Amino acid sequence: MKKSFLPTVAASLFALSAGIASAQTTTTTSSTEWTKEQGAGFTEYSKTKSYSSVTDPSLKPMVGSALPSSVTVYPLPDTMKVPNADTYRYGIINDHPVVVESTSRKVVHSWD
Repeated sequence: MKKSFLPTVAASLFALSAGIASAQTTTTTSSTEWTKEQGAGFTEYSKTKSYSSVTDPSLKPMVGSALPSSVTVYPLPDTMKVPNADTYRYGIINDHPVVVESTSRKVVHSWD
């Protein structure tokens, strides 16, 4: 009985350490809390810069999905004080702002 217990413990520890290692290497796209006021701020800022909204009823960006290259993304306004602001961009789709991770273009937040 003792001989079969040791491999079971070893396998469990291996699985646990693999899970911890996986959790450590997983990147989080957004730990920022985005507010409704920021969404309104993006929309107003876009109007002052003459940024246009992409109008495509079939395009419904969801968190985790990547925006198509046809959607132009812009740097966050200087007034948006969020951690690591340079890692984010935003776009306006169907008159709704979406925040994306700048390199992957994956949506990290959307205001509906």
